[in-house]
Amino acid sequence: MTTAPALFASPARAKSSAPKIITAGKRVIEVKGKAVNVLGLTQTGGSHGLVMNAGENFRVRLENRIGEPTAIHWHGLTPPWQQDGVAGISQEPIPDGGGYDYNFPVARPGTFWMHSHMGLQEQHLLAAPLIVLDPADASKDVQEVVVLFHDFTFRDPAEILAELKAGGHDMTAMQKPPAASRHEGHTMPGMTAGAAMGHGAMGHGTKSQGSMDHGGMQMGGVSHLQDVQYDALLANDRTLDDPEVFTVEPGGHVRLRLINGAASTNMWIDLGKLSGKLIAVDGIPVEPVVGSRFEFAVAVAQRLDILLELSREATAWPIFAVQEGGRLRTGVVLAAKGASVGKLAETADADFPAVGVELEQKLRAAKPLAERPATRKHTMMLGEGAGYVWTLDRAVHGSDKPLAVRTGDRFELTFMNHTTMSHPMHLHGHHFQVVAVNGRRFAGAVRDTVLVPANMGQVTIAFDAGNPGKWALHCHHLYHMVGGMMTSMAYEA
Repeated sequence: MTTAPALFASPARAKSSAPKIITAGKRVIEVKGKAVNVLGLTQTGGSHGLVMNAGENFRVRLENRIGEPTAIHWHGLTPPWQQDGVAGISQEPIPDGGGYDYNFPVARPGTFWMHSHMGLQEQHLLAAPLIVLDPADASKDVQEVVVLFHDFTFRDPAEILAELKAGGHDMTAMQKPPAASRHEGHTMPGMTAGAAMGHGAMGHGTKSQGSMDHGGMQMGGVSHLQDVQYDALLANDRTLDDPEVFTVEPGGHVRLRLINGAASTNMWIDLGKLSGKLIAVDGIPVEPVVGSRFEFAVAVAQRLDILLELSREATAWPIFAVQEGGRLRTGVVLAAKGASVGKLAETADADFPAVGVELEQKLRAAKPLAERPATRKHTMMLGEGAGYVWTLDRAVHGSDKPLAVRTGDRFELTFMNHTTMSHPMHLHGHHFQVVAVNGRRFAGAVRDTVLVPANMGQVTIAFDAGNPGKWALHCHHLYHMVGGMMTSMAYEA
């Protein structure tokens, strides 16, 4: 196991410069001893992604060299809507061989990311970190470690989607039900995940007898977690066969910037012997939450910033990401100079639980929205139909009606999940505050992606409408989104 140069752009203090050129292109990585053709977003020199300072302009020339049209979304940023990078909503696809110039101010620091918003390209790893540093932190003695997680399959994603449409949930992805917890939506050893949510025993990839579809809403049914079976999880494009090793100072401080760039896998962050302090979610500060192994869940597209204080022992500290409902894992290693790094197993010693809403219910925004009554409310139904069809308000993308909003609105949007799976819901162009989970109100985190639990789970978000345009709103589980679970939000004149 060797210490290798970081693939991703160094999070050293960024400096203003000429426009950056980011190329969407083809590349080769190694997974389980096999050379694999994937896609990527690289700068000149090979670094993956982008680091910049808050207060600067996002000045990027995106060049497309992947062999087909693409569109890249700057996840977590709030650009003018025409530069948001969503094919068919905010921007025309960039043809192969073409390019597009982006230029807009970025005021808010945070851990963000960039990824394709066209077809199934994201499953081909067309994604990268996008880190916006706070210039006020420049004097702090904290080492930054950026990790982008992926779920990886050797199979063609189009073939996977075709099988899902032909047979519902992929039966090859069925797994042993995870051990579960005494907490609603958070499962720990001793109880089934279905029981934790009040729906009895869980069977992955199945529905209970007697479940019925009404207008695309799944009534009844049992929960399941995975509908795609993956060959590996990746951390910065690598498995635990040869993880990236970051050299750190014993007794030092490390800020982990962890990005769940998976197509469809919710994960747990396992800090092993370390205890960490969660200081931001989706790039936005929260009141600190301390934890180690079963506290830090990260749904698809979400990000966690965790501050570590290392012991003075000259040793190695593995940082793992583990799939929900199973044992498959990946990770990186923090190691003191000269420390021995042993072989790391690619599976955890026990099933990890389902990712639910326990952490969400603990989180409190460092700077919550100002209190004011909602001027507009809407309850959005998340639905599931035959043939791997996923709906929002009983419609699939293409036959949907945009959600109406007006500048100045305090909008409260409630997601009501009538399906057998949880859904990470992402609103473009805005940051929202989680203000209720399953009917219980609280001043939760400000973020851009929230997980809505299965089987009648409810999450309410609130935001102030101040970025006019037409914005995507969708489930960030890639196969659900392509299966129809996407709409838009349009500002009224």
